[in-house]
Amino acid sequence: MHVPDGFLDLPTSVGTGAVAVVGVGLALRGARRELSEAAAPLAGLVAVFVFAAQMLNFPVGAGTSGHLLGGALAAILVGPYTATLALTVVLLVQALMFADGGITALGTNITLMGLAGVWSGWFVFRGVQAVLPKRRSSVPPAAFVAAALSVPIAALTFTGLYAIGGEAPIPLGKLAVAMLGWHLLIGLGEALITTLAVSSVLTARPDLVYGARRYASADELQIRREEVTA
Repeated sequence: MHVPDGFLDLPTSVGTGAVAVVGVGLALRGARRELSEAAAPLAGLVAVFVFAAQMLNFPVGAGTSGHLLGGALAAILVGPYTATLALTVVLLVQALMFADGGITALGTNITLMGLAGVWSGWFVFRGVQAVLPKRRSSVPPAAFVAAALSVPIAALTFTGLYAIGGEAPIPLGKLAVAMLGWHLLIGLGEALITTLAVSSVLTARPDLVYGARRYASADELQIRREEVTA
């Protein structure tokens, strides 16, 4: 989903750049409440994993591409604000060192993947959590749904931006079908990877999974009840 230079017109690129600046600024403040000393190394590992995953690109058309996003995974593991910062760093390095995504389109890519991808995944995750049993075992299925939906949501966001200020020689309908079709499939693959990754960390170090923090006291209470009844 890396957008190259010139794919969107100047006003749209400036607008997404402004959105990205505001979003990253808010993330810098919000990440202070999310990151603990124990979880900080996990944020670095998440950024490295997302960087590697995003290097596997699938051509969609007219210079743009489809790939794993990692936004939902990052949000669930380290929190949405920290995830936005991690994705921003990844996208910045990719643009400057690997020419993956244009410099003038950096704000667009951060808006699509660091904001739309991360936060749509997080809100879907929380929404699914609200209807599932209040225990840690609900985290993996919620993660699956969040990852599966966050990818096509980001693709639809890009399609909306293209409808506003697209400059590439490709019809909007054709681009929308290609983007949504590819990213529905990519979303399923990302959902499987996200579920496996979250489940692994949850099994080894449940205290590090940001999306499972709300269940800590409930799970401890259940364990104590089981010990008493035993």
